[in-house]
Amino acid sequence: MPISDPHRYLALVRSRTVLKDGAMGTQIQAAELDDAAYGGYPGNVDHLSLSSPETIRDIHRAYLDAGADYLITNSFQSTRIRLEEWGLGDQTFEHNRVAAELARRIADEFATDLWPRFVAGSMGPTGMLPSGNDPTLSAITYPQLVEQFREQATGLLAGGVDLLQIETMQDILETRAAITGARRAFEEAGRAVPLQVSVALDVTGRMLLGTDIGAVAAILRGMKADIIGTNCSVGPEHLREPVRYLCQECDLPVVVVPNAGLPLNVDGETVYPLGPSEMAEQMAAFVRDWGANVVGGCCGTTPEHIRQLRDAIGGKTARKRHPVFRPAIASAMTAIDLHQEPRPMIVGERVNTQGSRKIKELVLADDYDGVLAVARDQVEYGAHCLDVCLALTERADEADQLAIVTKKLAMGVEVPLMFDTLETDALKRGLETYPGRAIVNSINMENGRKRIEEYVPIIVEHGAAVVALTIDEAGMAKTRDEKLRVARVIHDICTQEYGLAPDDLIFDALTFTLATGDAEWIEAAV
Repeated sequence: MPISDPHRYLALVRSRTVLKDGAMGTQIQAAELDDAAYGGYPGNVDHLSLSSPETIRDIHRAYLDAGADYLITNSFQSTRIRLEEWGLGDQTFEHNRVAAELARRIADEFATDLWPRFVAGSMGPTGMLPSGNDPTLSAITYPQLVEQFREQATGLLAGGVDLLQIETMQDILETRAAITGARRAFEEAGRAVPLQVSVALDVTGRMLLGTDIGAVAAILRGMKADIIGTNCSVGPEHLREPVRYLCQECDLPVVVVPNAGLPLNVDGETVYPLGPSEMAEQMAAFVRDWGANVVGGCCGTTPEHIRQLRDAIGGKTARKRHPVFRPAIASAMTAIDLHQEPRPMIVGERVNTQGSRKIKELVLADDYDGVLAVARDQVEYGAHCLDVCLALTERADEADQLAIVTKKLAMGVEVPLMFDTLETDALKRGLETYPGRAIVNSINMENGRKRIEEYVPIIVEHGAAVVALTIDEAGMAKTRDEKLRVARVIHDICTQEYGLAPDDLIFDALTFTLATGDAEWIEAAV
């Protein structure tokens, strides 16, 4: 089965506006299928790829006829955890592979050298909310979520998708897990495809658990997604500000795939009020005014919506964007620029068992509300970020403690966290628990490359930033030239070998020793 060059999709996105297809569910409902079509699993839309493939093929063809550049596979609910609701968990790989193969065949039928057609593997949410505190919906770990999405992505890759579309995500921590799962599938398959990641926003411009669009952008950029944006939940009328923000503030291509208006309940039925011409007009404005790169339709849209959207955008090049990118970290709620104006960026360091007797006593007593109160005081007094260190000689459960405190702080303060630990297992647990984009404190070359090799793969997986200390085997670099030399070595290893962006690195030139009063260090800051 022919597989398109994934770089060709990204090249197309950069050259002109790309058009996604419309809703799968809307067309399935319109088909008025009987129970037999579902193969014994009434209402299981994803199973139609196996039980009624002609239905799915017809929908794919209708959207390509209407002018779509790419198709979404019928696999939105095809993680093992969702398929288990039907007793079909063991068929997870098969559901995804077959869905991808169906779309692949139709895309290849329509593709020409001048007009390639692509297939995006749909990966929707599992229904779990790992960032929350619901005893049922939040009862899943980050590694468990990663495995759910790895398995799904493996089937989609086997079926020949050109990209993966992680979509309609409700929880930013689950979104990160989906990206990590996809990347693990890439490693196993020996083939990587672009990651197009879109979250669901409400009418206020936030995700279900409160993450705003600035935090979404900072977190997904840190995770090295290729294209980011929003889909589902609302119509284009409620996405103007989020789309404007992404197009003006983010240096990644932007995807916008809304519903055909905010859904209404009419006589017990869900109705989407936005007709094809009105939706096409509003979507064309996103392209014309702000430079959205990928547009299409989600719930309530039909082939006619896509046809009129194609007419409205044609093969036009999106408005040239000149985003003002600012490196940022993020909490579960909002983003914080690393370059604060007025300077400096302030890191609160009291949530530290090594530096605060009070925090040490609170952690030893498992008084997490007390820890949260200290953290909130620091935010109130102006901290932009909170350093968190829970290392104790009196107990050996730093990883567990860090996970508990991280959860408490993620839900209780709006500023991002900096994880300060010498233990890789504790670092993993902290980052696996934290929804936002954190800073890791820190790496150095005191033992050669050992610290970098232990920490940086974890940092890359979780899209974090990292503090780098100008220390090598000879000790702390003392002169300007020595500090710069060590910094350059760390920079080159991290960016060239591990793929960190230069703005992921925060260098600490280590001038603190001047405060000792020792004559040897009196000019260390110079």
